[in-house]
Amino acid sequence: MAKVKAPEPEPAAAPAPADYTAVARRYRPQQFAELLGQEHVAGALVNSLQSGRVAHAYLFTGARGVGKTSAARILAKALNCVEGPTPTPCDRCDSCKAIATGEDVDVHEIDGASNNKVEDVRDLRHGVGVGTIRSRYKIYIIDEVHMLSTGAFNALLKTLEEPPPRVKFIFATTEVQKIPITILSRCQRFDFAHVGSGKIFDQLKRIVSQEGHKADDDALKLIARRAGGSMRDSQSLLDQLLASCPGTLTADQVNALLGTAGDERVIELAAAIFKGDAKGALDLLGAWVERGLQVGELVDQLIGYWRSLMLVSCGGPDVRELPVTTTQKEAVFAQAKLTSLDAILSGLDVWTTTRARLRDTPHTQVVLEMAVVRLCRMGELLSVGQLVQALSQPGAIAVGAPGNRAVRPGVALPESATGAKKNGPVTSSSPGPGPQNGYDNSSLALSESTLTEVWRRLLVGLSERSPILGSQIKSANSYAIFGPNTLAIRFTAEYNHVYEACNTESNTRRIEEVLKAVTGSPAQVRLERVAGAGSKNGAADAGVSVVGAADRKKQLMNLPLFQKASQMLGAQIWHVDDEFDPAAPPRVAPRATTDEDDDPPADTTDES
Repeated sequence: MAKVKAPEPEPAAAPAPADYTAVARRYRPQQFAELLGQEHVAGALVNSLQSGRVAHAYLFTGARGVGKTSAARILAKALNCVEGPTPTPCDRCDSCKAIATGEDVDVHEIDGASNNKVEDVRDLRHGVGVGTIRSRYKIYIIDEVHMLSTGAFNALLKTLEEPPPRVKFIFATTEVQKIPITILSRCQRFDFAHVGSGKIFDQLKRIVSQEGHKADDDALKLIARRAGGSMRDSQSLLDQLLASCPGTLTADQVNALLGTAGDERVIELAAAIFKGDAKGALDLLGAWVERGLQVGELVDQLIGYWRSLMLVSCGGPDVRELPVTTTQKEAVFAQAKLTSLDAILSGLDVWTTTRARLRDTPHTQVVLEMAVVRLCRMGELLSVGQLVQALSQPGAIAVGAPGNRAVRPGVALPESATGAKKNGPVTSSSPGPGPQNGYDNSSLALSESTLTEVWRRLLVGLSERSPILGSQIKSANSYAIFGPNTLAIRFTAEYNHVYEACNTESNTRRIEEVLKAVTGSPAQVRLERVAGAGSKNGAADAGVSVVGAADRKKQLMNLPLFQKASQMLGAQIWHVDDEFDPAAPPRVAPRATTDEDDDPPADTTDES
């Protein structure tokens, strides 16, 4: 009889893995002392519990992941703990355990985004009138409360103003500006701050140690900076990295997962920008993007790097903790010594503008390349102050050669800048000396000696830019210097309609823009009405009035009082009222009458 082979036993099935709880949930704060970075809030809540002055409504506001909902749960535990109200809940009683897991029957956590209708608030109001089941207080925690509709807020007002004695409200929001002022006035508000990267790094280091893993400090610091002040974001990112990267967690693994550039890459790109090597910088960007580098993440890194340059440039070697790694710190100190603070600020402005533009365009690489090229050419650009100073020099006009936009004396403007044909050839010399079309491009400071020429150029500029406004301003009766860089333009009563047309905000701004172009510095215009009849050729006849005003100022400066003020204080006469006459006899104040004045004068004649 044949032997029957016994069947081999099937391998035992692998045990089902236990339910995994995310790191951000397992290491959630359970006591006020564990609220990292929110010591000011924790201290205020502890004092209110100790003194028994617990409000009926609280509003916790701040960025995401900074501890708002955790603080609300801790406050609920402190109020309903069997040993409470106490600032240190026991975390052992049924009430504390149920609140920690969000399952307590007397603590209702409501999502404002999905329960934002008036009907939802009406249900809440009906529940408020029902007493507690087992706890001391009935507590309503409404997260993202700013998502409630206007009708829901209005339905909540009365209950929030006069709730039952055993009911507490705790609101949490990331956008406090969207909450009506009527709600804000009924709550005690606490603003939660961003958690510092140093505190996030210490917490991540403790978590890695308790989880039995290893991680380099540079990797944890990179995660802390990437979190942007959010403790929950940093813990979620750490959880993802620990699950996907076996062994010791390194900075290279973090950069690979996040799509960010390494420290050496950022330093290399910054060095190319400061050298003005646009080709080298673009080659670096192209190679990195091909390898999967995220453009937005790179711009964030560059903003942090340029911010570090700014801090070092302002504070020197004793600056506070920099948002860079140890590898980048040496490069930051070296590059800050070779670059001016203005160049660093300009670069930081370019990077922040680029980051904002990336949100609205699919051409992210193009926007980044434009920013890099612009920064590489930063050394060729001039500030407005340098440009004005250069233009104020005799014979100074702008250079038209490509690659050199500086302003130097004796070099001609490109034809596009002088109003010539845009597509015509660029010449190296001006057609001839003197102003063209009655307008001179050189700036002219506003003073008594140049006032007539400034007025002539102002009329020419207005006629070119706004012919209607230019023709109206010619009806002015007179013009004069009213103050530093301030031109007063006066109209008589018969030109009141012209005065009203010119005195609008838009027309005044146009006049000031042309006057700024003429004088080379910001200037103000003051439009005035004056009494008396004006001449038909107001703009042409105004020169007579101005010359008279100038002569009066010269006469006044010869008086001893004005000479002394000029010598001692450096004073100048900017404006003289038409009614002012230094030669007029002084006014005699009327003498107050007394009772004695009413008596007739005594007779002093001698009758002898």
